[in-house]
Amino acid sequence: MTETKCGIVAIIGEPNAGKSTLINRLVGGKVSIVTPKVQTTRFNIRGVCVHEQSQIIFVDTPGIFSAEKNFEKAMVSAAWSGIGDADAVLMLIDSEVGIRASTRELLDKLKTVKKPVFLALNKVDAVEKNKLFALAQTCADSGAFQEIFMISAKSGDGVDAVMKELSAVVPAGPFLYPEDQMSDISLRLLAAEITREKIFMKLEQELPYAIFVETESWEETETSVKVAQVILVQREGQKKIVIGDGGQMIKNIGIAARKDLEKVVDKRIHLSLFVKVKPNWKDDSESYRLLGLEFKR
Repeated sequence: MTETKCGIVAIIGEPNAGKSTLINRLVGGKVSIVTPKVQTTRFNIRGVCVHEQSQIIFVDTPGIFSAEKNFEKAMVSAAWSGIGDADAVLMLIDSEVGIRASTRELLDKLKTVKKPVFLALNKVDAVEKNKLFALAQTCADSGAFQEIFMISAKSGDGVDAVMKELSAVVPAGPFLYPEDQMSDISLRLLAAEITREKIFMKLEQELPYAIFVETESWEETETSVKVAQVILVQREGQKKIVIGDGGQMIKNIGIAARKDLEKVVDKRIHLSLFVKVKPNWKDDSESYRLLGLEFKR
């Protein structure tokens, strides 16, 4: 009988490096939301896939950045805790952005990690070869990485090589999840995240960062699911923006979220959205608990 392997790989990087796009590509489905805006992921999300005889549990972590407020600090803390629990680490760098001072700080920290650390240079199809090779050499000279890959998470180029290497490095052991399971995130939480993704895509500037989405009820039958969600905002003016003229904005958000969620659960979705003003939701321990973040006063 062939020996199975199973392990956790933390995917880390600065905001908007492409971590969520990569994890969705690796597991073959939507487990993490993706937007062009930075700091979209707020908590650790696990995506599960099987490659040959290895089951790899990928942890999509919030982007690591210099946090000042409590909620942002909890996000960064979650990212580092994902590294602590992992058997290996895969760092992503946006090749178009390259290495900044904050990237160098992260590289220095990774040198102290006592486990295999790999690097994937993402979006390589958008960068000139000379610039890309210079970036790869700088990263290699840092001494932080066991191996460096060049990929495009969006197109999938180079991702197979990453999967092959990581499946070889995880330790021997039984699978922890059924082979057809893509994530350990609950459908209620995934549904809230999908709605939040649509808010990010349809609303401009900083408003999405002031919003929290909670799935309040989930009633499932054999053919359909009735979902009720509340969208929390911090001010009355934000509520008006989310609802839109004549309720058009919240209607469009609901339609887009419902279509994505129907693909996930393969059932008809009846989605009801409500907007409430809660000025202090970022300082409410319940908001942290729902996302699995550590609440500190």
